[in-house]
Amino acid sequence: MPAPALITLIVGDEELLVDRAVAAVVASAREVDPEVDVHDLVPAQVGLSTLVEVTSPSLFGDRRVVVLRSSQDLTKDLAATVVDYLSSPADDVNLVLTHVGGAKGKALLQAATKAGAHRVDCKGPTKGPERVAFVKGEFSAAGRQITGDAAQALVDAVGTELREIAAACTQLIADTEGRVDATAVARYHSGKAEASGFTVADRTVEGRLPEALEQLRWSLAVGTAPVLINSALAGAVRGIAVAAQPPRGMSEADLAKRAKVPPWKMRGLRQQARGWNVRGVTRAMAVVAETDALIKGGGRDPEYALERAVIEIARARGIR
Repeated sequence: MPAPALITLIVGDEELLVDRAVAAVVASAREVDPEVDVHDLVPAQVGLSTLVEVTSPSLFGDRRVVVLRSSQDLTKDLAATVVDYLSSPADDVNLVLTHVGGAKGKALLQAATKAGAHRVDCKGPTKGPERVAFVKGEFSAAGRQITGDAAQALVDAVGTELREIAAACTQLIADTEGRVDATAVARYHSGKAEASGFTVADRTVEGRLPEALEQLRWSLAVGTAPVLINSALAGAVRGIAVAAQPPRGMSEADLAKRAKVPPWKMRGLRQQARGWNVRGVTRAMAVVAETDALIKGGGRDPEYALERAVIEIARARGIR
């Protein structure tokens, strides 16, 4: 693996692809020097002294990777300091700038381009065929194959969120062997509660608490990652939020796009949304956010956090 460029510019707002691009630079730097120091910073963590410290040449020749996330949000003074640095970068620092693109922070974007930065574009797929191509790419990268109709079936089952699609691919790759076809995808997603947590999520937003808890315990027992179950809960609540009070005059296709689900799922969402109101949806969204933090390190027991989430979300359906 070649050494990374002194300056890497990652442009786009698809977080999964941005994270992967940053990870690739760090991995490349560690191939050259396993002891490389990595400073991964967001604008709120960056002051002038910090910026100068992490980008100054090392007295001992130690290499560093400095990642400045959301560089378009840097203050004017800090952005100017980075622009000055770009004109004469340190030889032992690999600077990575992430930028969403657009007009904000455009001067920094232009300066990095002028300085010869290696650019990585991270625009996520927005159309169905692009998502199918993404699924095929995930399988190919893992040394596996998936048929075209199977890739389409997977996208239809999971929705439009790229992280959820990637997570579903990872789990399907881990739990199957050989070439994956549409039959395998259908069997995996409709026949196993552990596949995605969708069954848990559906029963929860429908207010069928005993069944939801039963499905949750089964999913956890067979090893489903808690983050995938909560992701399914988040998707279900998001869909309910759209279907419960659709904007007047919005087409079915636009509603599906807003809910981030395939159009054919909207009818089911409308049925599930019966009994929900704004207060309940607001409460359910808060529960999902709290649970996400708990299962990603903020709590001691992810399984307990999920059980609490299922109970609270199911009860939120009845809030008046």
